[in-house]
Amino acid sequence: MSERTDVLEELTWRGLVAESTDREELAAALDAGPITFYVGFDPTAPSLHFGNLVQLMVARALQRAGHRPLILVGGSTGLIGDPKQVGERTLNSKETVAGWVERIRAQVERFVDFEGPAAADVVNNLDWTGPLSAIDFLRDVGKHFPVNRMLAREVVRSRLEEGISYTEFSYVLLQSLDYLELFRTRGAVLQTGGSDQWGNITAGVELIRRAEGARVHALATPLLTKADGTKFGKTEGGSVWLDAGMTSPFAFHQYFLNAEDAKVIEYLKVFSERSREEIEALERETAEQPHRRAAQHALADDVTTLVHSAADTAAANAAAAALFGRGELDELPPDTLRALGQELNAAPVDPAGPPTVVELLEASGVVASRSAARRAIAEGGAYVNNRKVDDVDARLGDDQVLPGGLVVLRRGKRTVGAVTLER
Repeated sequence: MSERTDVLEELTWRGLVAESTDREELAAALDAGPITFYVGFDPTAPSLHFGNLVQLMVARALQRAGHRPLILVGGSTGLIGDPKQVGERTLNSKETVAGWVERIRAQVERFVDFEGPAAADVVNNLDWTGPLSAIDFLRDVGKHFPVNRMLAREVVRSRLEEGISYTEFSYVLLQSLDYLELFRTRGAVLQTGGSDQWGNITAGVELIRRAEGARVHALATPLLTKADGTKFGKTEGGSVWLDAGMTSPFAFHQYFLNAEDAKVIEYLKVFSERSREEIEALERETAEQPHRRAAQHALADDVTTLVHSAADTAAANAAAAALFGRGELDELPPDTLRALGQELNAAPVDPAGPPTVVELLEASGVVASRSAARRAIAEGGAYVNNRKVDDVDARLGDDQVLPGGLVVLRRGKRTVGAVTLER
């Protein structure tokens, strides 16, 4: 097999192939390549999120194998929105979506190479749908879509009883048009996406067959889940974003560091570009010495470096070490301290005078009551910014307040909380 074909085997080993059109034909096309492929992202928020990273990893793998990526940012489809299982989407203004297009364009550009024989390009579907009249759209695209087949789509069936607007109902036509346009103008013969997009992707394959009499390909990645079956990539606060201002590098690193033993190798295969041999070695180490959490550290470091930078990874590791007494909190930069406070849900405190350590231990949530705080101090297990507190009547000194008013409290080795002084 050639390197171009090997990529399909690699993607399969990494668990990145949930569904595909005829696999043998796709393998033959990859082998005869290089081919041009595309993956699309709708700007429904100011940033891409963790789930989009799966598609970017597929694009990187295909490009390494010599195939040419087109990264589509949906300036037009983002104005409509793919139908959700429950309820209509709120339509964002054209100005808002245009701003998000530019932000996401800048994000995706760091994940693919724009030079060389397999140089990537970023395209915006508003460029070809904007000038298109409604009459031309209905004649040239709509005529190829039997309504009975559109009604049979799972998301449409689930919405029929409560109602679905024609706007969302017709989304599949817009996405299919993208594939047709990129086939005609750029020679794209493969679209990749998440398994939740399989219906839209294959509709584009069918449109090209009907309109051009050509056979093209599709590949879908699986939905990543936690061990209990819930979606991986969600936190109590919502999505894990790729934008550092929406999910800090420290919080991003911590999220992957907390991956379950049962799933961490699966995530490593998807989000790390380590070799099969390296990942299999980490798998053995995790099975033999799970307490070392070697796979989790490798995963968190690799993904944070890819999405942010090596410097951000180093800062996240330094912050995590300092948090549990293996480093100096006051040596961390202010933005890392701010992210650390957010991750710890630092409680705001507005003291009339210098607060007691007992009060702060309770306010931070590391103990349930002031009596428990006094007991922790008396037993030698209470810390302020990693400094042990011996006096049950001790008050916080000005020199103990970190930048931003942050104070980190700890009981024992692992129970950590924080407060932010409002002065």
